[in-house]
Amino acid sequence: MTEPLILTAALHEKMWGGTALRDVFGFDIPSETTGEVWLISGHKNGTVFCEDGRYAGKSIAELWQEEPQLFGNTDTNRPFPLLVKLLDAHQDLSVQVHPDDAYAGEHAGELGKTESWYIVAAEPGAEIYYGHTAQTKAEFDAAVDAGDWDKLLRKVPVKAGDFFYVPAGTLHALGAGVLALETQQSSDVTYRVYDFDRVDAKTGELRELHLADAKNVTTVPFVPEQPQTSTATYGGVTVTTLVEAPYFNVYKWDVDGRATLDARAPYLLATVIDGTLDLTVFGVTYPLHKGQSFILPNDVEAWTLQGEATLITSTPGPKSM
Repeated sequence: MTEPLILTAALHEKMWGGTALRDVFGFDIPSETTGEVWLISGHKNGTVFCEDGRYAGKSIAELWQEEPQLFGNTDTNRPFPLLVKLLDAHQDLSVQVHPDDAYAGEHAGELGKTESWYIVAAEPGAEIYYGHTAQTKAEFDAAVDAGDWDKLLRKVPVKAGDFFYVPAGTLHALGAGVLALETQQSSDVTYRVYDFDRVDAKTGELRELHLADAKNVTTVPFVPEQPQTSTATYGGVTVTTLVEAPYFNVYKWDVDGRATLDARAPYLLATVIDGTLDLTVFGVTYPLHKGQSFILPNDVEAWTLQGEATLITSTPGPKSM
């Protein structure tokens, strides 16, 4: 018998970050330019630890290797496959693209990076950069070389509750005024294409671009993937399927009352993005609040939720098993 893994978080300062992770979620941010909090991660660049319980002080990466039964994991040579973070885009992020598994493995020794965004909050008029307008690789390369960003970049207005699936090879960036929860492969490989000619205050220089790699991995033409959503109600919980994809499945749980849910995957990742609730596992109740994240391990076959809250949850897809 085990227990939920309730987690700490790893905060990251970014030149484009702000204070929303403190103001909205209550995190103890290191500065007024805090851009990311890695909520569930086994990646070396953002180690997350168990907060208490039997595995207090153990990192997700350690448990993946030392206690593989918690995840139904039969291959400890591969890394923990998923990563969940919150991003506060106080300013525009750089326009960037991520490679697939094959390219990332060959050139960076990491997994590729397919990701998704759930928009937690957005200021009026906020946008994201999502895809491009080029129809051929030659057209794409020429536009990048010319810096013809207004013509090349595709902008999409966003609001709270929107969801976007961002496969590897997609040119993308969060725009200013967006607070998003990102579910992704566990990778930190980014090829920066355009950074708005900003000077990094820490170095006094423009940040490095990675145009050759970006040209190699960007999908042309861009065809947005629009996952089919569905909704089911189980007692006091409404479960919305946001995407079921090769690397991960993402769901939204709206809790208004009490319900018992059953496991449908080897393990489950969850973050409370609003409200409070009680999670009961094996007869033990764990109070949870906005901003907390947890993992339900492999031997948790059922659990009970009670309260008023919204959670974004995810499970591994077939390519992450």
